[in-house]
Amino acid sequence: MPLNVPNQLTVARLLLSVAFFILLSRYSQANPRPLWLLVAAILFTIAAATDFLDGYLARKHGWVTPLGRVLDPFADKILVCGAFILLAGPAFVDARGVNVSRVEPWMILVIVGRELLVTGLRGFNESQGQAFAASLHGKIKMWVQSIAAPVVMGIIALQGSQTAGFLEWIKLGLVYLTVVVTALSAVQYLQRSRHLLEGA
Repeated sequence: MPLNVPNQLTVARLLLSVAFFILLSRYSQANPRPLWLLVAAILFTIAAATDFLDGYLARKHGWVTPLGRVLDPFADKILVCGAFILLAGPAFVDARGVNVSRVEPWMILVIVGRELLVTGLRGFNESQGQAFAASLHGKIKMWVQSIAAPVVMGIIALQGSQTAGFLEWIKLGLVYLTVVVTALSAVQYLQRSRHLLEGA
């Protein structure tokens, strides 16, 4: 059976994610390529936009499918987790040992841990016959992550290894906002599952 439009967009997001990872992995503070980083940020933005578009089309036209319910969150997790993992990596560490992205390893634990937790909770809830669609908190989390990652990359491309000024505060604020919103959304999903978890 051919894929419907929302599922085609999800597959396109996975392909864009691969292209994004290739570009982002070619960047390093030792040999910075600002243009490549800007292109990577644009690819990420386009990929993230397909997430909001495919969800809108699926709800509007009743094109929700079992494949889409699995593939869509998987594509989101690949894109977001991969982006922040690479931003926390050694390629963004400058000569002073400072990660210019401001994304620290412990933040990755929060981001990836949240995604693993929600995936487990979704599987558990649905195995008990309970629907577990994305909540408003989850959507806000995705919005914040989808804004923070490309903005951080754009600032690094424009600012290089400089660590002062208004742009630096924006970068730092977005990174910490992402971590806080991600953690809060995990708490909200736990609360949604509390009645099932207590009876397990």
